[in-house]
Amino acid sequence: MAVVDGKGTPIGLLVASANPSEIKLAEPTLATIRVSQPNRKSKSRPKELVADKGYDSQPFRQRLRKRGIKPCIPYRDFGHLRVGRKPDLTGYGERWHVERTFGWLGSYRKLLTRFERLLKVYMGLLYLAAALICIRKLVSG
Repeated sequence: MAVVDGKGTPIGLLVASANPSEIKLAEPTLATIRVSQPNRKSKSRPKELVADKGYDSQPFRQRLRKRGIKPCIPYRDFGHLRVGRKPDLTGYGERWHVERTFGWLGSYRKLLTRFERLLKVYMGLLYLAAALICIRKLVSG
């Protein structure tokens, strides 16, 4: 899983097995964010979290709001009406940045299909690919 900023730069990464659902891995992935700022404490939480319908969970939304993070997660369509306020989806149009970042990571062949047996080796390759993406974004402006 990956957390990216508003421009598609990866700022948090987490690798886990394919068994747990995405909603269970969302908070550990958010815990990997550390953005250092000059003369200030490093930021560890985003202002807004834009995610797809796989993260639709009322307890998850409540935990995000409790941390001061605005959730932008559409409801799954179960064929019945939901009670309560509708989610604010004004930022949902920016979710393509995440998909584009996954496309950039997928361009590194070693990451596309995991052949590495050791998690440390795979994570090293993932961090290297993320660093190359960040460098490419810095050079291009």
